[in-house]
Amino acid sequence: MLTAKHAPPVPFGTSICRILIASLMLAGGNAMSLEQPDYSVEYTDGDIEYRRYAPYLVAETVIENVDDYNDAGNEGFRRLFRYITGANTSQAEISMTAPVQQTPSSEKISMTAPVQQAGQGDGWRVAFMLPAQYTLESAPVPKDPRVTIERVPARLVAVLRYSGRWTQRNFDKKRTALLAAIDTAGVTPAGELQSALYNPPFTPPFMRRNEVMVEVDRLPATAEAVAAGAY
Repeated sequence: MLTAKHAPPVPFGTSICRILIASLMLAGGNAMSLEQPDYSVEYTDGDIEYRRYAPYLVAETVIENVDDYNDAGNEGFRRLFRYITGANTSQAEISMTAPVQQTPSSEKISMTAPVQQAGQGDGWRVAFMLPAQYTLESAPVPKDPRVTIERVPARLVAVLRYSGRWTQRNFDKKRTALLAAIDTAGVTPAGELQSALYNPPFTPPFMRRNEVMVEVDRLPATAEAVAAGAY
């Protein structure tokens, strides 16, 4: 998919379909051949993976005052795709990466209970990971002031992977399931919910790799017991 790392859906705008198809053609037609964030799976609890991510850079934009998941994703794609195809002070073309991630910019996760509402009012953040060759100093500077380069620190993330269509309904359903699972495991959210998409829009829904994820404060107690040899 696109050149940096972050996420959305059906129906996609026609221009975005063309962008994504062209991106996959440039990558040899296989989204999984694109550079992705480095992580290790530290524990698996049913359908939930607990991953330790290394730090990386993203090109990010905020789509303000847009509630709709698809509309925000499409506008975010347009801005960021222009950046990676030369709308930067170096006029550099930046390699594609995966996944694309999308985050409700107004959503804050309660420290005591799962939050189940979609972000509203302030809109959405959409971001692509920059290839590992770049640093904050060497990354091409966006010409569009709405696009910024940010550093995502190392973090522990709980992830629920699923297939199917890219819709607000599926995103809400899966994030509710993720938050319920980590709450049951005694784990506390430490950040915002994100969606992550890995495939172009022509991929059959049942073959798509989609994820919903959230940073967490620790591994489940069961994982710690396993590591200590109690199981």
